[in-house]
Amino acid sequence: MREKTIPLLPCQTIQPVIDFYSALGFEVTFLQKSPYAYAVVERGDVELQFFGMKKYDPTESFSGCYVLTDDVDGTHSAFRAGLKAAYGRIPTRGLPRIGPVKDMSYGVRQFLMTDPGGNTIRIGQPNDAESDGHHQPPPKEPYARALHLAMVFADSKQDLGASVKILDRALRDAEAGDGVDSGVSDGVSKEAGDDGIRKEGASPTAVQLYRILVLRGDVAQRLGGLEEARGFFGRAAAVELTQDERTEVSEDAGRAAELLESLGDRNG
Repeated sequence: MREKTIPLLPCQTIQPVIDFYSALGFEVTFLQKSPYAYAVVERGDVELQFFGMKKYDPTESFSGCYVLTDDVDGTHSAFRAGLKAAYGRIPTRGLPRIGPVKDMSYGVRQFLMTDPGGNTIRIGQPNDAESDGHHQPPPKEPYARALHLAMVFADSKQDLGASVKILDRALRDAEAGDGVDSGVSDGVSKEAGDDGIRKEGASPTAVQLYRILVLRGDVAQRLGGLEEARGFFGRAAAVELTQDERTEVSEDAGRAAELLESLGDRNG
């Protein structure tokens, strides 16, 4: 017996949602305006259905679904190209938006996109045959731990405030030459499983510092702090890296360059 699950997702207005998915290469296979708004979009084996709610607030949405693919990077590239063609730019904050592709600690390489209705679609590809699907324990080294936790909060849970607290504490401790306690004082790391041990005298590697600054700039622009984001990207660009280190952070550097270009288009 063949079975299929189809997510039913809310939105305030149908048209912006179907325009968004059309830009991604989905086909609108059903559209109803009366007695209530309803639409179906399909792309390959993926089908999403949407219903309108006039009093629905997309900015307060927690709805979404997960889509598994065997080509997450190709899908991401195709979606970005479609969005740029439709919107004149690649939206990275607000609604709608698309995030970067990241290797997550639970065995998938994924990206998140959020449509005009506030629904977050997670698109991922398993990349670790030995993973059990759970988050792996954070690294014990303080700055690797801070990066791990900050990325989980930013790019999985979408708790940008928690990510900011972890990253800012890491940067303060780096400047002071101390280790990182990853934000235990305000309960952030309690949820993330942080043991709150500070290691005196620890300093981040150049690669770690670069990645912390790029992620902090990324989170800043998602929160609307465009000048703040430029500042973090500028600090990242000033980090001295060897050629091998530049190769190691090439994905982070590409993300920073893309966001800087986007910030230039918006002019704060």
